[in-house]
Amino acid sequence: MTKTIFRNTFLVGVSVLLLCAALFFGVQYRQTEEETYAALKQEALYAEQGLMLSGEAYLKSLDDGNRITWIDADGTVLYDSEFALPAADQSGFDEVRAAFETGEGQGSRKSENSGNQTMYYARLCKDGTVLRLSRPLSVVYYALEAVSPVLWVIVLVLLISGALSFRAAKQIIRPINAINLEAPDTNTYPELAPLVEKIREQKLTIESETSQREQMRREFSANVSHELKTPLTSISGFAELMAEGLVDEDRMREFSRDIYKESQRTITLIDDIIKLSKLDEGVVEPHSESIDLYELSSDVIESLRAVAERRSVSISLAGGHASVRGVYRILNEMVYNLCDNAIKYNRPGGSVSISVSETETGARLSVSDTGIGIPPEHQKRVFERFYRVDKSHSKEIGGTGLGLSIVKHGAQFHNAEISLSSEVGVGTTVTLDFRK
Repeated sequence: MTKTIFRNTFLVGVSVLLLCAALFFGVQYRQTEEETYAALKQEALYAEQGLMLSGEAYLKSLDDGNRITWIDADGTVLYDSEFALPAADQSGFDEVRAAFETGEGQGSRKSENSGNQTMYYARLCKDGTVLRLSRPLSVVYYALEAVSPVLWVIVLVLLISGALSFRAAKQIIRPINAINLEAPDTNTYPELAPLVEKIREQKLTIESETSQREQMRREFSANVSHELKTPLTSISGFAELMAEGLVDEDRMREFSRDIYKESQRTITLIDDIIKLSKLDEGVVEPHSESIDLYELSSDVIESLRAVAERRSVSISLAGGHASVRGVYRILNEMVYNLCDNAIKYNRPGGSVSISVSETETGARLSVSDTGIGIPPEHQKRVFERFYRVDKSHSKEIGGTGLGLSIVKHGAQFHNAEISLSSEVGVGTTVTLDFRK
């Protein structure tokens, strides 16, 4: 973090200095260029006055370092202080043409004679000829060199900025590194109070979540052990009696059925644990598709119709077609578990109704029953693993106690909200709201 702060602050300093240097030299260049043109203009005025008084002899007597060219009205060069008279017509150059048209002209370009970048100023004389003075652009560069010590000042400032940036970065990081994460309340820097408060809150949250997870892990391990031990104990007992020959021939079939029943219960429990583990870890089928909840619910009803008839419970479907994006197997298990619970905890002659509809935000699926209901103090915990409201009747009713937990995790996987409303002796409604 120190390197990042140092790098950012130093880059800001360098950028500001380079920008200032560019502006300074740009302004200096422009100012020197304007001063050079002003000097050429003034010298051209004096040269014109001397030319009008003494003629060409005055131009020849000048030795001011500037090139002087005298051009006739037809473009013919009458005099040139540095080169032999060129044969080419000089009236085509911009500064000369401007002088003939407006009285004066200026510009810079590469000289055809010297090959150097040159600044030109032309002035129309009273006799209709044009005097043109020129000076190499290098003169401007030489003027800039006069302020070159500024570059050394910039370099020095950069070095000082780097040292100060590094020192400032270390000072900023020092109190952060000094924070005691085990006891953040001991912080002595008021400026870090918001950060320390967030660390303290996060620490308490992590400790609370860790404690809850550990408690859940212990409960889960105890519940799994208990749920597995019960059928395995029955299977072991039946098998031992059969192995010792203590079971009559007419009861062998009954014992075999009991062993098969307990084995299936164990397999179902293991399957549900595996499903939950996959949902926890996100290890599910990657294939996602558009699924019609109405058609899916209809398939679930058909698979549970025989179970509902044995318990004298009617099951129906209402609403209309509503599609969601998801994994078919998980959604099928969610609706199946909700309906299976609604049938198990119903009363003879009761009913289960599934409702599917579209909402403004997505799709909604509700499963309602006329069963025994859930007391208010248990409603927040029914989605926990292995949690049962009435543990004394758990074996009689059947199931693994993981059905609603699978529904909860499946809802989280599909980014759906789950809600429950129940009244003892009246019934229960579980609603799933899927977002678009």
